[in-house]
Amino acid sequence: MQQRRAADGGLRKQYGQFLFFILRFNFNFHLSLVSPIWQPCSLCVVGGCIYVHVTALPFALTRIIAEYLEERTQSQPENPFASLIPDQQIAIVPEFTLESGITLQNVPVAYTTRGKLNDAGDNAMVICHALTGSADVSDWWGPLLGGPGRVFDTSRFFIVCMNGLGSPYGTASPVTAKHGDVSQGNYGPEFPLTTIRDDVNLHKLLLDELGVNQVAAVIGGSLGGMFVLEWAYFGKDYIRCIVPIATSSRHSAWGISWGEAQRQSIYADPKYDDGYYPFDDPPATGLGAARMAALLTYRSRNSFESRFGRNIPDPSKVQTIRERPRPSTPSEAHFHIHNDGHNIKRKSTSRQGSGSPGSNKAKTPPADAPDPQFHGPRKHEGVNSESSLTGGETLPQSQYFSAQSYLRYQGTKFVKRFDSNCYIAMTRKLDTHDVSRGRAETIGDALAMIEQPTLVLGIESDGLFTFAEQEEIAEHVKNARLERIESPEGHDAFLLQFEQVNDYILGFLKEVLPDIMNKEGQAPEETGVGKLTKSSTFGEAEVEDITAW
Repeated sequence: MQQRRAADGGLRKQYGQFLFFILRFNFNFHLSLVSPIWQPCSLCVVGGCIYVHVTALPFALTRIIAEYLEERTQSQPENPFASLIPDQQIAIVPEFTLESGITLQNVPVAYTTRGKLNDAGDNAMVICHALTGSADVSDWWGPLLGGPGRVFDTSRFFIVCMNGLGSPYGTASPVTAKHGDVSQGNYGPEFPLTTIRDDVNLHKLLLDELGVNQVAAVIGGSLGGMFVLEWAYFGKDYIRCIVPIATSSRHSAWGISWGEAQRQSIYADPKYDDGYYPFDDPPATGLGAARMAALLTYRSRNSFESRFGRNIPDPSKVQTIRERPRPSTPSEAHFHIHNDGHNIKRKSTSRQGSGSPGSNKAKTPPADAPDPQFHGPRKHEGVNSESSLTGGETLPQSQYFSAQSYLRYQGTKFVKRFDSNCYIAMTRKLDTHDVSRGRAETIGDALAMIEQPTLVLGIESDGLFTFAEQEEIAEHVKNARLERIESPEGHDAFLLQFEQVNDYILGFLKEVLPDIMNKEGQAPEETGVGKLTKSSTFGEAEVEDITAW
C-alpha cells in the first residue's frame, strides 16, 4: 500500500509538472494557485509576463499543480551560506524567465514568515532586505519585531521576507546548483545578471503560492527600498502602501562607481581566478577590501571622526583578529609598517638590497611575540644606534589607528558570511535599477505612476543615497510624504535608529491601514522598540562599543 501511494504521488507530481510547463510554454503564465473553485481568471501583466490566478481550473488540477509548486526544503548542501539563516524555508519554483530572456529551472527561493495570514489573505507585510542582508528580519531589524506598538506586529500582520536572486543565503545565486541539479555544479561566475524586477516577479510567485491575495505594506531600505518601489507597480489593488527608505528611483553614477571600485578589489585578488575558486580558498582579501570600501559609504565622515578620531586600538581586540610578528631590525620594522594590512603575500624579512646591511638575514620572530605598537618599544641586542633610523635601540612604531582596526575587523567578519561571486552579482543588480526603464520617458513620469500611499524616509547625513534622492521620490509620487531620520551615522542610520524608524512607520500605517491597525481585540501597545541583545550578523547594529576597536 505504501509503495502504491508513493507511486501515485510520483505520478501526480509528474502530471503537475506537465500541466505547469504546458501553461508556461504556451501562455507565459506565472501561476497563482489561491482558490480551488471555478470563477473567472484574474490577470496582471508585469514585465511582459501574464500573471494569472488559475481559479478557472478544476479543483483537482489546481491541487495537482499546487502540489508540484509546493516543494520545500530547509537545506542546501551545495551552499555553505544558506545554513547561516535560522528557521527559513526554501521553495522551489519549477521555472522562471529573467528580464534578459534567460530561463532558470528549479529555482530556489529562501524566505521566512512570521504571524498568521488571515482568511481573506490580505494582511501580508513584505519586508525587503538590503544588499548583503538575508531573509532573517530578526537579525537586522529585530527591535521592530513584536506585538502592538512595534511596526512589524505579528499579531496583526503576516510578515514575509524573501531573499533576493544573487544573494548567498538560499535563493538562486552563484553558490547554488545550476538549475537545481547538484551534478552540474554551482553557477559560480556563470550565474546570469538579474534585476530588481526579476526579484519582485519571482517573489510574487511565492506570495501567490502562500495564499496572499493582497499585500498591506511593503517596507525596505537601500537595495530593499528599490524592491519596494518596484512592488508598487503591481498596482494599488494588490499593494496597499509602501515605505521606501534611504533609496533611489535609479542607481546614481556615484553608487555605480563605488560598486565598480568594490568589484575591482575582488578581481585584483589572485585567488579570484575569474570566479572559479573553491569555497575553501576564496578571494577573501579582495572581498574584505570591497567590504571596507562599502562601509565607508554606509557611514559618514562625522560618524567616523566622533567614534574613532585618532584613537589607537584596544590590544585585546586587535589580537583576536591577527597576531602580527614582531620585527627584529629597523629595516624589517619599516617593511612591516609599509605592508601592514596587506594579507595576500606576507614576509617577515625585507628583500635583498633594501634597508640596512644584513636586514635580509634577520631571523623570523615567534608568532606569539607581542606587537610593539601596543606594548611599547623593545630593545633588541642586534640593533645599535648606527643601524636604527630612530637613533638608539628603539624600533620604529607603526601609526595604527582604531578606524583602521575597525575596518579590518569588519572585513574579516564579512568574508566568513558572504561570497565574492555573489557580491559581484548583487552590486551589478544595483546598477540595473531605474524605475523609468521601459515605463516612461522620465523618472518623474515613472514615479507619478505610483498611486499607493507612500512614506519616504531619508537621512540627511547619507552620502550614498542622498536626501535629495528621497525628495525626488516624494515630489513625484502623488500620494507621498517625506520624513527625516535624524542621525549623524550616514546611510546605515536606517539600521541603527530603531525608535525613529518604528515611530514614523507605525504612525503612517495607523493612518493608511485603519482596518488592520485599529482591529478590536488586540493586546495593548508595547512602549518603544525591543532591546538589541546581540550584534547583527547581516545588518549594522553592534552591542559592543565599536569605538574600542
